[in-house]
Amino acid sequence: MSDALIFEKKGHVVTLTINRPEIRNPLGAADDPENFSAAAARINADRDVRCVILTGAGKAFSAGGNVKAMREGGEGFGGPGTHIRERYRNGIHRIVRSVWGIEVPVIAAVNGPAIGLGNDVACLCDTRIASSSAIFGATFLKIGLVPGDGGAWLLPRIIGMARASELLYTGDTINAETAREWGLVSEVVAPEELMPRAEALAEKICGQAPDVLRMTKQLLRQGMMTSFDNIMELSASMQALAHHSADHREALDAFFEKRAPNYKGE
Repeated sequence: MSDALIFEKKGHVVTLTINRPEIRNPLGAADDPENFSAAAARINADRDVRCVILTGAGKAFSAGGNVKAMREGGEGFGGPGTHIRERYRNGIHRIVRSVWGIEVPVIAAVNGPAIGLGNDVACLCDTRIASSSAIFGATFLKIGLVPGDGGAWLLPRIIGMARASELLYTGDTINAETAREWGLVSEVVAPEELMPRAEALAEKICGQAPDVLRMTKQLLRQGMMTSFDNIMELSASMQALAHHSADHREALDAFFEKRAPNYKGE
């Protein structure tokens, strides 16, 4: 993993920082797919991790794809259309699939502009907290492109079809307060409060039993795509596993003994 994505673990929380601040943290460079894939695999394999915070270094969360490289035909944007398609599948889409595939809750701490692919990456997270200086935009049409990174699927599920259509069709950006009103972010805080607030939320999430936390995320994700009957069957199976866990017994004991539980992921 290169310095373009900083991986820091503190307790049960991993913070991932997109780290190209001098150019507003664009995504899509040659090392990005492997960086995100390796980070996600490392998180999923570490049963001690219970929450992830994703943020950007400097003044931007991520300005999206590298528009300069697009104009110059660099970073996989040149050549025949069939080649570009494969580079999306094996490049930018690996970033998207890696973030989507993280098994623990992910908080996007949106510290500044989240534009295009940057907006999509924020939407891949389970919840989003924004700095008051953040702006959001799905500006693909403004540069003659379709929403090619999952946004056409993600945005309507988060803010509804009408507002997603408005953002995509106009290419307009919205400020943090509008994003909160639309449900794109859950709260807006002062810039200096962003990371402390994200860390406090992460710590609260980490207070849950780790295995049922991961299963709950899986149920929520499956609920976006499958039928009610399928969710009921999956819920019954997962609940059976939860009832047999040591953490369930610990939660019951802690409840009746009026103390904080000590979960061990067992």
